[in-house]
Amino acid sequence: MKARSHWLADTEPLREEPPDAPLPRAVDVAILGGGFVGLWTAIELKMREPDCDVAVFEARRCGEGASGLNGGFVMSWWPKIGSLAGLCGADDALWLADETTRCVVDLGTFLEQHGIDAEYRRSGWLWTATSPRHRGAWNGVVDTACRLGRNDVFVEVSPDDLAARTGSAVHLAGVCEPVNGTVHPAKLALGLARVARSLGVRIHEHLRVKQLVRTAPAELILAQGSVTARRVVVATNAWAASVPELARRFVCVGSAVIATPPMPERLQAIGWTGGESITDSQTTVTYYRTTRDGRIVFGKGGGRLYYTGEPGELAFSDPVGIAEATADFRRTYPMLADVPIERTWSGPIDRTYDSLPLLGTLPGAPHITYGIGWSGNGVNPSRIGGRILAELTLERTSRWTENALVNRSARRFPPEPLRYLGGGLVRRSMLRKDRAEIAGRSPSIADRWLASLAPSGLEDKG
Repeated sequence: MKARSHWLADTEPLREEPPDAPLPRAVDVAILGGGFVGLWTAIELKMREPDCDVAVFEARRCGEGASGLNGGFVMSWWPKIGSLAGLCGADDALWLADETTRCVVDLGTFLEQHGIDAEYRRSGWLWTATSPRHRGAWNGVVDTACRLGRNDVFVEVSPDDLAARTGSAVHLAGVCEPVNGTVHPAKLALGLARVARSLGVRIHEHLRVKQLVRTAPAELILAQGSVTARRVVVATNAWAASVPELARRFVCVGSAVIATPPMPERLQAIGWTGGESITDSQTTVTYYRTTRDGRIVFGKGGGRLYYTGEPGELAFSDPVGIAEATADFRRTYPMLADVPIERTWSGPIDRTYDSLPLLGTLPGAPHITYGIGWSGNGVNPSRIGGRILAELTLERTSRWTENALVNRSARRFPPEPLRYLGGGLVRRSMLRKDRAEIAGRSPSIADRWLASLAPSGLEDKG
């Protein structure tokens, strides 16, 4: 049974089921996936070509995939500046990182212009060490930014200030990226869907595309019939595993999340009142934030590894990951030991080796574009993805389509079952390494080496 995220449960009363629109026989652009990437792409397309007939096809409801299951962190690409620079060169890396920063800021303007109350708050992001062995985990990223002339991105936070701002003395050291923020991701997805509809985008929910025939024009086979499309955009997150050319370019892993009941008075008592989002430096990273009504939402990455193919319902159920997230929450906030866990959920993440997305056109099918591999950080960069995919779909040449992120040759993962078996071995080593470091012990050499083979998290992967 799929557990509903706090975000999706919270927005259920706000959902207005529009009348079923008739299935079109043909469209100019068909977008597969009604999450952030698909919706931003649809909006960007209509802003560029208002007469373009754009249709979004979503197997569930808009925002019910990864977009409604995440932590709602609105983050830049600055923590990935080393990977960006290695891939794109210094100039484009700086440009892309700055563009994601602008997107963080501009999101507030966009929401205000369109009357979307997505609980957007720009209160900064704290990258922390919760073990002495994690001190300075951010140094490589900060040093790279400084070498590129940007010493204004990350601000060191003193231990006393860090403990006060996070409400927990378990945070020993850290840096802050002040521009970043948080959002209610399901409310954002609903708002984007409303804006897209207002621009004339057709949105078809509860319609699963069973087969994509790559003829030109392409043909979408659904249980309800078929649709031809001159151009297709694949924006299906982990479900893109069904596309052979993409299947080995990412690995599908789980992320588990828990949420407390509203408790603003307890947050006031411990001092976590500024709305900061927080990430620690474990290999199986933990991430946490507060909500407008005073909840703590606490997530744990590096969870269950899924076998090749589209994620099934098991992708939404991870009791082991939930237990790990709960244990980290209790360790981080022992003074809240009496606070119950009100809701738990999990979801799949399409993680690439360097945690940067995959954007481009399918080989031999230039009328089919894709934007996947957001690696758990797609809330804000998905807007960049929408711009790139819109330009590619309209066959335009611009800086958005000419940078090295597009049609890149990303490192591939081994074929199954090696990916699954090897990934499981690596994950177990990651967990042992993290537990040893949290306990103040030195991990084994084998665990350190195997953990180093994991796809990139916050750290840049060389």
